[in-house]
Amino acid sequence: MRDEYDFSKGKRGPAIPSKGKTRITIYLDDEILESFRERAEARGLGYQTLINEALKAHLKNSPEQPLTESDLRRVLREELANGTSD
Repeated sequence: MRDEYDFSKGKRGPAIPSKGKTRITIYLDDEILESFRERAEARGLGYQTLINEALKAHLKNSPEQPLTESDLRRVLREELANGTSD
């Protein structure tokens, strides 16, 4: 080990940056979140992965329309009702 280290050019943040994903905060209905958590556990995946897959499937089917909050809620409810998450 060195006696001294130069951190003058150091940057604050994660040690390993994530490429292609961004951390956000989102509020979802409790029943939607619980259902995704249950499905994720049954499949051995993370619930955020399943939510991401549901959103990708929606965008793939209707790419020219912007995703609104009501659309997001509708898509998540449809995914939960159908039991699908490609």
